[in-house]
Amino acid sequence: MKLAVFDFDSTLMDGETIDFLAKPLGLEEKVASITERAMAGELDFFESLTTRVKLLKGLEKAEVDKICQSLPIMNGAKEVVSGLKRKGYRVICFSGGFRNATTPACKELGIDADFSNILHNDNGVLTGKVGGDMMFGFSKGDMLERLQKLLGVNKENTLVVGDGANDLSMFKYASTKVAFCAKPILKEASTHIVDKRDLREILKIIN
Repeated sequence: MKLAVFDFDSTLMDGETIDFLAKPLGLEEKVASITERAMAGELDFFESLTTRVKLLKGLEKAEVDKICQSLPIMNGAKEVVSGLKRKGYRVICFSGGFRNATTPACKELGIDADFSNILHNDNGVLTGKVGGDMMFGFSKGDMLERLQKLLGVNKENTLVVGDGANDLSMFKYASTKVAFCAKPILKEASTHIVDKRDLREILKIIN
């Protein structure tokens, strides 16, 4: 068995979920600024995540779900997933974002499982609190190591794809490390760099 793990925001999806959610509150620029610094490795991921989610307090869950169901999928996402599956890969999504977005998108793309975070709501209104699988900078690496043990997949048969600093931890556990339209901090740790916004480029790497 082989394992391919993709980041979601700005990798499988063309943009950052939390920036889209901040738009109806008029906070898109403020949130996007924090997101940018976090992905560049300038801010602690946990602190940046909780700070940004606090700003979403008061947003209705129904609106969150509506926005998340219409997020733009990255060019080539469907093709790279189906292509990897034909080559014997299990395809997984790790996201520091939210299940409201990852679950419907991964179902559409045919991804085997998604691990992400949950926006807490009270009576259908966001409380500004968040919890879940991917809360910390080390979370993706920690989850990948556990999945490898569970599935019996070694480092040599593991491909990881991401764009930001919170993807660094999973690069440690894979031999093929793709920085996709990525921040400099991730490019430095990668084995392959793709600067074209088309995920089909990854299929060329594993041929």
